[in-house]
Amino acid sequence: MAPQQDIPVAANVLGWTNWRTKKTDGLPGSMMYLWALCGVPFGAYNIAQRFNYPLQVQPQAFMALCLVNWCQILLYNSKYTLWKVILIGLANAAVFAGVQAALILTLQPLYDAGNDTGVLVVGIVANILLAAGLLPPYGEIWKRRGRVIGINFIFLSMDWFGAFFSLMSLAAQNSFDILGGVLYIVCIVLETGIFISHIIWLFRTRKLRKEAASNGKTFDDIMAEHEEQGIPFKFSERKFLKKNNEKQNDDVEMGVTRDDTKSRSEAQQRLDVGDVHDHIPALGTQAKEEDP
Repeated sequence: MAPQQDIPVAANVLGWTNWRTKKTDGLPGSMMYLWALCGVPFGAYNIAQRFNYPLQVQPQAFMALCLVNWCQILLYNSKYTLWKVILIGLANAAVFAGVQAALILTLQPLYDAGNDTGVLVVGIVANILLAAGLLPPYGEIWKRRGRVIGINFIFLSMDWFGAFFSLMSLAAQNSFDILGGVLYIVCIVLETGIFISHIIWLFRTRKLRKEAASNGKTFDDIMAEHEEQGIPFKFSERKFLKKNNEKQNDDVEMGVTRDDTKSRSEAQQRLDVGDVHDHIPALGTQAKEEDP
């Protein structure tokens, strides 16, 4: 398999963007963690084969930057405290470094002896993790009905062209590396899907966004107004429907509770009335016995 030379460019600049805006909305934490995790086998793969130093350092830098992005998501979205985020980040970095060191010490002697099976398996795992990191954004896209937020399209475009030209360079070689080619094709297809989804969303909401802009509002302002008024909005996030369903379930449960309480109250009233009737004959008998 060809050495990994195309690291997603977005990971190198997302950290700066997140820090500047203090927001990571729409950026899946699982995406960043999978990309950070894939740096472990990629680093072991490149170092075990003694590639040039830039290629050995590149996966380490990629892993560190993705880990920082993941920590930013914990800080800005999950609202973890800063000291907790730092501890979690350092703990994961230590584990990643330890696992990579163990892989290098295990794989390098085998590779030097002519057994490249272990190195090939590690390379396959790294490719799978890198490609799998592009799947979580589709969950965010589904939740927002096709809208893409949290991912900068300039950086995504750079990554798309990086994968495309890498694929072309493989095709121009004397022997085509199938594993590397499949990886680049998967990345191109998944990233193209992200572009297409947002373009379709822009087309479907073009009139609404134009009307909102004429009133000095944004699409998010319109969506927030509908949510505050409890008016269903065709292009709102699906969590709005979830809230309505939860509210309806709560109303049903409260209705059942009120019915149960009412039934218990009526039963208690019947029981009390029955007790009074039971005591009436006894009182009459006592009165006769006391009459001279």
